[in-house]
Amino acid sequence: MATKRNDKSAAQAVYRKFKKDLSQGTIGSLYIFHGEEAYLRDYYLDQMKAKLIPGGMESFNYHLLPGKGLTAQRLGETVDALPMMSPRTLIVVNDYDLFKAPEGERTAMTKILSDLPEYCCLVFVYDTVLYKSDARMRKLAGAIQEKGQVVQFARQQQGDLVDWIGRRFRALGHEIDTADAQYLIFLCGDLMNGLISEIGKIGAFAKNRRVTRQDIDAVAIPVIDAKVFEMTDALGRRQMDQAFATLGDLFQLRQEPIMILAVLGKHFRQLYTARVALEARQSSRWLMELWGMRSTYPADKLMDMARRHGLDWCRTAMRRCAETDLAMKSVAGADPNDLLVSLMLELAAGGRAC
Repeated sequence: MATKRNDKSAAQAVYRKFKKDLSQGTIGSLYIFHGEEAYLRDYYLDQMKAKLIPGGMESFNYHLLPGKGLTAQRLGETVDALPMMSPRTLIVVNDYDLFKAPEGERTAMTKILSDLPEYCCLVFVYDTVLYKSDARMRKLAGAIQEKGQVVQFARQQQGDLVDWIGRRFRALGHEIDTADAQYLIFLCGDLMNGLISEIGKIGAFAKNRRVTRQDIDAVAIPVIDAKVFEMTDALGRRQMDQAFATLGDLFQLRQEPIMILAVLGKHFRQLYTARVALEARQSSRWLMELWGMRSTYPADKLMDMARRHGLDWCRTAMRRCAETDLAMKSVAGADPNDLLVSLMLELAAGGRAC
């Protein structure tokens, strides 16, 4: 746990340094961009381009290279291309896994990275490819460590995301309070790329300056986790019409039963953990840290749901989800929809208040 915290702190320090360097115009020569938050990554790439290359000179000094089929020779030729009417060039390489390149290519790439000219800024972007350094490849890892910065664009913490949502709504002429911003994160997920389109729709729909939860519910498209949360909450209250209506919504959204069950199983594991937290007199903050949640909204909801169920029922719900998952994957001729509906009926019948 301490190692993870140290790694996270180190990544945050690099991220802060990168933003400071960018704002001061002291941009380096080599960067590795990775992480889930593509919105921030693309935003800062645009900022780098604006800082490094004068307007109108992009076609001469900005080079975008696909990782597929890229060779060290092609990269070397691009690096050697002198800037035209610009102090620097910017090269962006998309989805090239440096550590999985053939040995000969990796050696050549290492040589290029170790001797980048001052006029060149080279950025490797990991989007669909997962970035993972390999310390066994000491020369390559050493070149990246010595010459570059590995910048992780991680999912934002709740406070930063709430502030960002507030700024986006203000740009549209609206206001949103903290509780409703947290609800929006719960409903639509915590990635900015997904949130920004929902904010645009809500902003266009809302009639008053202050955005309400009713405005959010009217037009926002929930992520599967939020819909399953709604369904299990209704199950726990034995509100079967609402629970099955939500399941019908999931089917209409073309969500596969096995995917719904996977999220359902995760939810019941979280609910069991919340019940354990209550037994141990722990708070929702403990639950958030354990599950890596970035919003208090689902944690508080889980604690509230856990108060309505006993530990045995929560444990049984977890076990039955696992057994149903096994049946979906291994029982010949089993109908996944029927298995999911049967599970829901069983859980609703077995649920009991604490």
